[in-house]
Amino acid sequence: MKKIIYALSFCALFLTISPAADAKGNKEGKEELTAEQKVRLAEIESRVSEIKGMDLADLSNEERKEVKNELKEMKAEARQLGGGVYLSIGAIIIIILLLILLT
Repeated sequence: MKKIIYALSFCALFLTISPAADAKGNKEGKEELTAEQKVRLAEIESRVSEIKGMDLADLSNEERKEVKNELKEMKAEARQLGGGVYLSIGAIIIIILLLILLT
């Protein structure tokens, strides 16, 4: 049983090394946000908080759709500006295996 676990963890390790190297290379080329981008992110955050505070029950269907589309566009723009941290499936599996083996 231990041999199977070691073999699977070894295979999973090799599956995650390549994506991790690619992700590291992409992050090195990433630049800091400019002042204009920071201002735009602040505008998006304030607009989202304003929409969350709204009572959507008072709006018509057309207005709800417009608000929903606006939120989708702002979310896409914020993702493009802000980036993010992503874990691959292989990394998650390795973390789980390590937790199992260490306990």
